[in-house]
Amino acid sequence: PYAVQELKAVAGVMITASHNRKEDNGYKVYWENGAQITSPHDKEIIKCIEECVEPWNGSWDENLVDTSPLRQDPLKKICDCYMEDLKKICYHRELNVQTNLKFVHTSFHGVGHDYVQLAFKAFGFQPPIPVPEQKDPDPDFSTVKCPNPEEGESVLELSLRLAEKENARVVVATDPDADRLAVAEQRENGCWKVFTGNELAALFGWWMFSRWKENCSEDADVKNVYMLATTVSSKILRAIALKEGFHFEETLPGFKWIGSRVKNLLENGKEVLFAFEESIGFMCGTSVLDKDGVSAAVVIAEMATYLESKNLTLAQKLVEIYETYGYHISKTSYFLCYDPPTIKRIFEKLRNFDAPESYPKCCGVYNILHVRDITTGYDSSQPNKKSV
Repeated sequence: PYAVQELKAVAGVMITASHNRKEDNGYKVYWENGAQITSPHDKEIIKCIEECVEPWNGSWDENLVDTSPLRQDPLKKICDCYMEDLKKICYHRELNVQTNLKFVHTSFHGVGHDYVQLAFKAFGFQPPIPVPEQKDPDPDFSTVKCPNPEEGESVLELSLRLAEKENARVVVATDPDADRLAVAEQRENGCWKVFTGNELAALFGWWMFSRWKENCSEDADVKNVYMLATTVSSKILRAIALKEGFHFEETLPGFKWIGSRVKNLLENGKEVLFAFEESIGFMCGTSVLDKDGVSAAVVIAEMATYLESKNLTLAQKLVEIYETYGYHISKTSYFLCYDPPTIKRIFEKLRNFDAPESYPKCCGVYNILHVRDITTGYDSSQPNKKSV
């Protein structure tokens, strides 16, 4: 997505597996705005695929990559530009240069290692300590059952043990394609706190806004500032926005919606500081119109460094944020069901709970404030009951 904008390309294709099962391998398409495609482009592409299901002759000629005059490899140039751009969201270089804090980074057998090392360098840090067994790409993910850092402490085992050995208090983990970030911090009792995506978003939201406030020009208007989150994510940014005066917006789940909305806001002269989805996807600044684990890793390192200079940990700061803006707690989980009739029955029951076309009013001892049902387009919090 960064290269598409930088090179003014008409589109970008990224072949991706990341933490998904190999059966789910696919590719992402970015439009010329540098954001993932939304409708109608996705439907048009599928239509083209369906019109041409037989590969062309010569499709399997692997040598074309080396011989085609149309191919060029701008990786080095793009990487240099990206690292330069990254410095726009670096606010405490002198602290970063001096800090004694150590960081461990795992790239989960993926592609993140080189880029996270370079990003730390761009911010003035010593390089983070890599987890040697997970540093290099390995399609078999030989050290983890599931290469998804969202799974928490169980998959971070190697990095936490290395951090204890190296006396590093903060661990950053990028997933295999390095677009998402997990963070763990050692508590005083030696146990580790692995932050959820929503908790990290509270920290990032506070950080990006407080840095903006500290560094903006005198005539800057807070009403021109935006943050975004997908609708299934924590509403902590909305609480911060209400108190501080900037705008908060929600999108449908998926960063493709955030990317295109951010582009739209930027074209209308707005300033976007931060966007996130709860599944540890973060966008700090607007150089990349997608979630980006590399920039998020180095921003959290700078945040931890700054907080340490104030004798605070990330976990302590999170409590301060909650005490200022209100506690936001979410606990999400999932069940796997492979039987469509059962799924249909569950949702029909939810939509016709005590009576036809009525949703549940309480959950255990708690009253339910609002119900939003995206499938049917119903939202009880809207005056016209229609989902935005």
